[in-house]
Amino acid sequence: MRDRVGIASALVLLAIVVSALAAPLIAPHDPNSGSVMTRLSPIGTPGHLLGTDATGRDILSRLIWGGRLSLLSGITPVVLATLIGGTLGIIAGMSGRLVNGIIMRITDIFFAFPSILLAVAISGVLGNGLGNTLVSLTVVFVPQVLRVAESATVQIARQDYVDAARATTASRLLIMTSQVLPNVLSPILVFATSLIAVSLVVAAGLNFIGLGVAPPAAEWGSMLNELRDAIYINPTLSILPGVMIVATSVCFNLLSDSLGSAMNIRETDK
Repeated sequence: MRDRVGIASALVLLAIVVSALAAPLIAPHDPNSGSVMTRLSPIGTPGHLLGTDATGRDILSRLIWGGRLSLLSGITPVVLATLIGGTLGIIAGMSGRLVNGIIMRITDIFFAFPSILLAVAISGVLGNGLGNTLVSLTVVFVPQVLRVAESATVQIARQDYVDAARATTASRLLIMTSQVLPNVLSPILVFATSLIAVSLVVAAGLNFIGLGVAPPAAEWGSMLNELRDAIYINPTLSILPGVMIVATSVCFNLLSDSLGSAMNIRETDK
């Protein structure tokens, strides 16, 4: 609560999330209906506060509705990757050399490819669509979360209180859930929060090149693609979806830094 930047970032993200959830109530127009008579209207046009796109659709309405798919594409893969990668990372960190070596060597294979190229390749194989985008991003992020979880688990597993739990003949599952999991959640959650910013940008990139949601669904990345030709006529319109992507990603990064600082302070106090 003492971090003003973190609080400001959280408030901005809260406003974006609430506006996306309340899109049917606050969006001034249907995001998918337009008129050629009002195409490429500038910002400030009466009835169209942020103007219209090349087909006359209201940009403000599409930005509000687009937040739904953009946030879904950014948050859902990270949540799934955190659950899958965190679980596998804890198992790898608590297991012997054989199991740890198998899991981590398979993980290293994924790190041989740049994240964006791997996401594009998987999406290209699966085809376009929101579900395939979520799958491709989840596959890309699982190894990253897994490595963080495994590293944190290995450090925690060497602590005296874990050795004491082993001495009581407690089962490995009990030790993992009662002693290890509560202590590795902090680094995993901080890293996962920072991954949301990356997920937003990568998902927007997939939608920009046509590997994401199908038109005419509103999504910030696909809006950038639709408005790129308008840069020669009304350049201000073409940057609005990009502003939303950058603002949201920066806020998630700042929030991640704030959470990391807060958790470090709490651990120091302990």
